Amino acid sequence: MKLPFRFAAPIVLAFLCATALFAFLWWQLAQSTDLLHTEPITTETPTGVPAIAGNNITAATGNKALVHLRQGDLLAVRGDWAGAQAEYVLAVEEGGDLPALRKLAQAQLQRRDMDGVKNTIRKMRNAGARQQDILLLESTVDLRTGELVRARKRLQDAEDSPQKHYGLALINLVQGNHDATKQDLALVINGWEPVLRSNARTLLAAYDEYALFDQSPQEHLITLLARALAQVQECELALPLLHQVTSQEQDYRDAWIVQGYCELTTERPAQAVVSLEQAYAIDPQKPEIQYFLGRAYADTGETENALIFLEYAVANGFEPQADARRELAREALRGNRTALASLQYAALVQEEDANLEDFEGLVETSLVLEENERAEMAAREAVKRWPERGLAHKLLGKALLHTQKTTEGIAELQRALELDPFLTEASELLKNH
Repeated sequence: MKLPFRFAAPIVLAFLCATALFAFLWWQLAQSTDLLHTEPITTETPTGVPAIAGNNITAATGNKALVHLRQGDLLAVRGDWAGAQAEYVLAVEEGGDLPALRKLAQAQLQRRDMDGVKNTIRKMRNAGARQQDILLLESTVDLRTGELVRARKRLQDAEDSPQKHYGLALINLVQGNHDATKQDLALVINGWEPVLRSNARTLLAAYDEYALFDQSPQEHLITLLARALAQVQECELALPLLHQVTSQEQDYRDAWIVQGYCELTTERPAQAVVSLEQAYAIDPQKPEIQYFLGRAYADTGETENALIFLEYAVANGFEPQADARRELAREALRGNRTALASLQYAALVQEEDANLEDFEGLVETSLVLEENERAEMAAREAVKRWPERGLAHKLLGKALLHTQKTTEGIAELQRALELDPFLTEASELLKNH
């Protein structure tokens, strides 16, 4: 029997929504493996989307600032905005200038630190930030604090720019003025700001996707828009929309997933647990739900529950598998399950896209478990793959000291400091030998 269109459309749309959501979340998680090894500096636009910046950090101040910027990026991609903010503060202190200030403002917005972001905006203005960027940041603060009238007036009074129309689009979207939203987004797409153009396309794509099934309920449009807002790091705006949907349709799995994800990345882990438990009750076999529920439990300090669900996610084929294993390893270490963590790192280093931090995890956990030969083998492989990384030589030097190869170990530690003078552990090990 043929399924009537009014029933089929929501089912197909929900499937597309879930597929697109998981694809986005997988992509975002995959970025974390590369952030610390990318040469260009990435800067946050006022809306928080990474963009390649010019060389705004001078050689004299760049090394330490770059280290903190990249570490902050890694933490931000994982949703650890508190850690990211701390790194961006250090980057500012080390002379990171506007790139670091932009990232700091975004972290403060994500953490609802409005006094902090206002102070950062003042510093950005003094550092010569574009007025259009300041405009969008200030209107975003208004929007996040519920001052929609002030935000709209601020934007309408400003000179024409992509930032102006992007801010107006966000206001119209949350107020349900969808025709006006699409008009403003079209102007952004035709504008000169590349990152905002990308954001605008993402938001318009939600409308285009919904238009394929115009008989679908309004809740599907709201969920699609909320997913798009999450993609452009506007979870604060997405959450009220999602609450509308989940309060009316408690069996809408994908809305619960996006809601849980947004709560997780905006430091509401207890609420994220509730939302993701709802999604899990609807579909307990979905490894993506298991993964994010595991992360939510981790953020609420429920280590045993976190380990259970992260192990489920790994066993049930969550992709990228490496991200689930890394999260499981981190949580296992938090729970003093060193052997379980070491098992994850041992699997990670077998992958072609393994990073140096995976080898670091294997070396360090092997040393704790007194498996010194395995630590040495892993460290030698790390040096072979990354001969110009000071961390690799530090790991080998440390492992060699544990296998009583002191002379070679000291040479490796010295080489590590030649490549990276900021490796304090290498300095300490040398002092003791």
